[in-house]
Amino acid sequence: MPQQSRFKPPPVTPKRLLTDGPEGTSARPGDENVAAVARALAILTAFEGDELFLPLAELARRTGMHKPTVLRLARTLAAARFLVRREDGAWRLGPAAGWMGSRYQAQFDLDAAIEPILRQLSAATGESASFFVFEGNLRSCLMRCEGTAGVHSQIRSGEVFPLDRGSAGRVISAALGEPGDLNERIRQRGFHITRGERNSKMASVSAAVRGHHGAVLGSVSTAGPVERLTASVLARYAPATVLAAKQLGLALGAMPSTALRATWHP
Repeated sequence: MPQQSRFKPPPVTPKRLLTDGPEGTSARPGDENVAAVARALAILTAFEGDELFLPLAELARRTGMHKPTVLRLARTLAAARFLVRREDGAWRLGPAAGWMGSRYQAQFDLDAAIEPILRQLSAATGESASFFVFEGNLRSCLMRCEGTAGVHSQIRSGEVFPLDRGSAGRVISAALGEPGDLNERIRQRGFHITRGERNSKMASVSAAVRGHHGAVLGSVSTAGPVERLTASVLARYAPATVLAAKQLGLALGAMPSTALRATWHP
């Protein structure tokens, strides 16, 4: 690995640095600017959340760029406080990245992201669709869309339930890695069905919602009266419920579960 002293510091004007294209290329100035922004963003998104610091060589490997290029861009990002460099040359995300994350959370419209997906699920099944978040061993209904089949779910937004009762809680426990044969079967199937477990009159099928890097955000559930929702009917609704869980994971993006939890208090 080349010594840090061999690399020249970046130019004083960031614009000149961001027009440096890859070696051996002759892109137009406008294209070089766009490519440089893409390379800088690649460095910022190389941090997967499982590590505090990344060595220069690992940043280069994850981004597919040469180490001198990574170093130049990292120094510019550090000058803007998007990165912080440790004494041994390793890098971590800086306070400016945290500030942007907080702005994203503050401006994120949860209703606009979640409600259309729940409405689509409810329209596909005719039953009530709900999105649950969790804290510790409790879950709460953050949002719900009533079905058109006639008898509505008895769950109200804001109600709190234990994770070990009902499919919506059990899929969260399984997604969090809780041990046990039941949790292992849930993880293998990708959904879970319960009838009369939490409420003797209700039945449901649920799937866990995962966000960025597989972080567990909660669960989505299709629910209705136990007389109408037989095991075979719930199994038929499972694919639509799993699809809704995937769509919610994409819609919520990098929204941390703590931000979702901040909307309710167990």
